[in-house]
Amino acid sequence: MTDAQAIRDFLRASREAQTRFLAELVKVPSDNPPGDCAAHAERAAELLEGLGFTVERHRVPDDLVRANGMVSAVNLVVRRRFGDGPVVALNAHGDVVPPGEGWTKDPYGAEIVDGWMYGRGVAVSKSDFATYAYALLALEKAGLDRGTVELHLTYDEESGGEIGPKWLLDQGISKPDCAIGAGFSYGVVTAHNGCLHLEVEVNGKSAHAALPATGIDALEAATGVLNALYALRRTYAETASAVPGIGSPQLTVGLIRGGINTNVVPDRITLRLDRRMIPEETPEMVEEGVRAVIAEAARAFPQARVAVRRILLARPLKPLPGTDRLAGILCGHASRIMGEPVEAKGVPLYTDARHYADAGVPIILYGAGPHTIEEANAHRADERLPLSDLHKATEVVALTLADVLAAGLLVS
Repeated sequence: MTDAQAIRDFLRASREAQTRFLAELVKVPSDNPPGDCAAHAERAAELLEGLGFTVERHRVPDDLVRANGMVSAVNLVVRRRFGDGPVVALNAHGDVVPPGEGWTKDPYGAEIVDGWMYGRGVAVSKSDFATYAYALLALEKAGLDRGTVELHLTYDEESGGEIGPKWLLDQGISKPDCAIGAGFSYGVVTAHNGCLHLEVEVNGKSAHAALPATGIDALEAATGVLNALYALRRTYAETASAVPGIGSPQLTVGLIRGGINTNVVPDRITLRLDRRMIPEETPEMVEEGVRAVIAEAARAFPQARVAVRRILLARPLKPLPGTDRLAGILCGHASRIMGEPVEAKGVPLYTDARHYADAGVPIILYGAGPHTIEEANAHRADERLPLSDLHKATEVVALTLADVLAAGLLVS
């Protein structure tokens, strides 16, 4: 019996158990915000220990957790050393966006209908806790004797990944040679957007609406800033990334707060904006350009005070030496198992993968899920996952790891 056949036989026999494993993860809330994810991490650790793994629990210091806008965070690491050779890390995040409105199924029910499991996080990305854990179990059954596989199960992707993957790497807890991060089954992601979040605070002076000239209208100044930002946004269509799947830069003002009452001149308006950067852009230059546009708009309202604060700067993911080699192996297995061409591409998102790339670790994204985010209802009501994709993706990951480890294939 070949190693590949042993992998396939084990995974075929484990499908019901893998489905139950995923259901247990979906049933435990891990919404971020508020970001109180310790209970889910403990449940995940118990489930992994039930599979025979030794689980390291790395609790992030409370002050660092609070500084990143969360309540609790525990990173889980599983290591399985088969022998000498490369170390491959598999990263998935267990924190999820809150359910929101419009669900027709229990967000934490893990209900299965027509072969799809429903629940918040079932596709993004609790599914890949199950993908990667069972892929590792399959490798054990195949009797490989080279290399090491690590599971990095983290809980702050929705907050930026600073106290998840980045913290594990910065602390020296892991030093992988290459990595695979959570993704979908019909594409291998090798590049993605970066993201800049800025907060713009416009301060004026309140006044009675009967005497508005005695105040300084912060909303009027904020409107000037908004108009300048929207004019800037219209120019982005002229630029497109050379990476398939990325498209053009984007800018969205996603949050506006302010005002006192209907009959009061507003004294403070706060805007938060999201600027998506294509891989060809330099983050520092992008931020400098946006700040310059805001400053120029503010000059038209000299009595108002305008301050800009950075909330997030996530760098774009760019392929490193070795990325294409790893992606080629995985694309070959995925195309055969998924029954259609699976190619490397970019996506107009940002993920924790950038932290591995920033540390010099080649990484690709691949895991369980349908063709598109929309089909999965990711970040929307009735998030769902086809269980057939979970099982197929697990086989793809296991066979890819077997090739990398058995050949002692260092991708760097």
